Amino acid sequence: MESIIHDMALAPQGRQKIEWVKRHMAVLSGIADTFAQEQPFRGLKLVMSIHLEAKTAYLAQVLHQGGAEVYATGSNPLSTQDDVCAALAESGVTVFAHHGCTPEQLHEYCCKALSVVPDVIIDDGGDLVHILHEEHPQWAVNLRGGNEETTTGIIRLQSRQRAGQLHFPMFNINDADCKHLFDNRYGTGQSVWDGVLRTTNLVVSGATVVVAGYGWCGKGVAMRAKGLGAKVIVTEVDPVKAIEAFMDGFEVMPMADAAPLGDFFVTVTGCHGVITPEHMLRMKQGAVLCNGGHFDVEVDVAGLRATAVHRYEARKNIEAYDLPSGQTIYLLAEGRLVNLAAADGHPAEIMDMSFALQALCARYMAEHGRALPKALHAVPKDIDQGVALRKLHALGVQIDTLTDDQRTYLFG
Repeated sequence: MESIIHDMALAPQGRQKIEWVKRHMAVLSGIADTFAQEQPFRGLKLVMSIHLEAKTAYLAQVLHQGGAEVYATGSNPLSTQDDVCAALAESGVTVFAHHGCTPEQLHEYCCKALSVVPDVIIDDGGDLVHILHEEHPQWAVNLRGGNEETTTGIIRLQSRQRAGQLHFPMFNINDADCKHLFDNRYGTGQSVWDGVLRTTNLVVSGATVVVAGYGWCGKGVAMRAKGLGAKVIVTEVDPVKAIEAFMDGFEVMPMADAAPLGDFFVTVTGCHGVITPEHMLRMKQGAVLCNGGHFDVEVDVAGLRATAVHRYEARKNIEAYDLPSGQTIYLLAEGRLVNLAAADGHPAEIMDMSFALQALCARYMAEHGRALPKALHAVPKDIDQGVALRKLHALGVQIDTLTDDQRTYLFG
């Protein structure tokens, strides 16, 4: 099966990007060496729906080095980088993706990849799982299981599991310590503001930033906004997280009250309809809206377009909307994932841990998936702890270990 990409001539530029991140992903590189020797995926087909940029491309290459036939599709039309796709296809991974594809094409490419009847999947947001359950269950006949690393995808899996409709095992990568403590907090915190700053070229210091959601992603976005000198308001629906935001020094209020105050709005909830036209009509002139969650539903983009009296491109990746209330507000990256649609995603050193988890859990699923219950599973503790130890080693950091007496004292 041949790749479907924009232009193979872009491969040299893509290779350069992949080589750059590879130099900063020591943990995954160590796993790559092991995989190349042991070939844990020999004879297996692995399908990935991912944000196709340099770091995820390197993960795909690592799995391919481990013997897998890898088929990769994008998980967001604007996060796909055509030069990276070309380099990935050149390296032996089959790729079905190009930047700016339509939602229909995105779905078509996911189906094309799954039609190979995979043994293992790596999902990003739950689209592969949905197709295998609701549209083409026959393609899951060989499936041993898979991984999911996004909050949105885990919410969808938990809903399916509660309904008794999860037909194969999946690892919850998102809730592993080496994922959410670092990727969600430090990765999202930095990459969201990277997307906002390089897209708008506006000052954040002294501005009021409204962060919708105070999970690990929201904590990171709020922390970095504060570091940039912003006044930060948090909106929440969870009372415990609201108290946490308050005790972290942020104002907490409903979105309806925050709407007239914010200069920048960032949604990181995993839910839909977080910022509605009713909120938008109360915003000040020049307010900037963006989404740091997986899908383009947190900001009600359809409602915004229906409400606005005029819409135009103000700058690359910035849409201006003139509202009937008289003000103009701005939407970044069509309300899609701003850190990937308008930037390069999380830092390589952060994704080193997340993708190490992905690689090792994919191996675990390949070797043990048939024996696992058809359910959502936590990442095995030894894999999570092992990735942390590998990262410490790569950083040149040493820690203490428990003595036998201490182990007996703590654990009996």
